[in-house]
Amino acid sequence: MTTARPRTRIQQKNTSAIMEAALDVFSQYGFRGATLDQIAQAAGLSKPNLLYYFPSKEAIHVELLSGLMDTWLDPLRDLDADGDPVTELLAYVTRKLEMSRDLPRESRLFANDILQGAPTIHDGLSQELKPLVDEKAKVIQGWIEAGKIAPVDPYHLMFSIWSLTQHYADFDVQVRTVLGPDVTDPHKGAQEYLTQLFTKLLKP
Repeated sequence: MTTARPRTRIQQKNTSAIMEAALDVFSQYGFRGATLDQIAQAAGLSKPNLLYYFPSKEAIHVELLSGLMDTWLDPLRDLDADGDPVTELLAYVTRKLEMSRDLPRESRLFANDILQGAPTIHDGLSQELKPLVDEKAKVIQGWIEAGKIAPVDPYHLMFSIWSLTQHYADFDVQVRTVLGPDVTDPHKGAQEYLTQLFTKLLKP
C-alpha cells in the first residue's frame, strides 16, 4: 500500500488558486457555462497546468460542492434541542443570513446545481441533508407539542428560513437595485425584519 505524498507549498498554493477561481467562474456562469479555460485564466495558470491538479471541469465542481455541503449544514447541526426554541431558531436564521452575506458565491454555486436537478450534490442531499432535516424536524415538533412554540409545519418552516435568507445572496443585484444606492448593506434591514417575522410566527 502506497501513501500519497503531501502536497508541496506550491501545489497547495495552486490548488487554492484553482478552487478560488472556480468558485468565481461557476457561481457566475453555472457549471454548463463555465469552461476550464476561464478557470485557468482566473487562477493565473495555463490549462495544462490546471489539468495537472484536476483531470476535468467535473472534478473541480465536485470538489467545490463536496466541501460546501458541510459548510451549509453546520448551522442546522448547531440547533440545540435543549435550548430555548425561539432563541435557537432565530440564531439559525441569523447564521443563514450571515452566510448569505459572507458566502454569496457559495450560495449561488449551490443554487445553480439545485436548479440543474442537483447532478453533483444529489447524494449529499439524500444522504446528509435529508437525515439532518428529519432529525431537526422532530426537535421542532417536540417543541410544538410541549407548547413552547406555535404549531407550524417543521419542514416548511425550514424551507421558509432557507428561501428568506439565501435570497439575499442569490438575488443580490435585484435586492440592491430595488432598495436603491442609499442602502449599502441590505442585511441589516433583513436581520431586523426576519427577527420580527419569525418571532411573531413562533410565539406560542
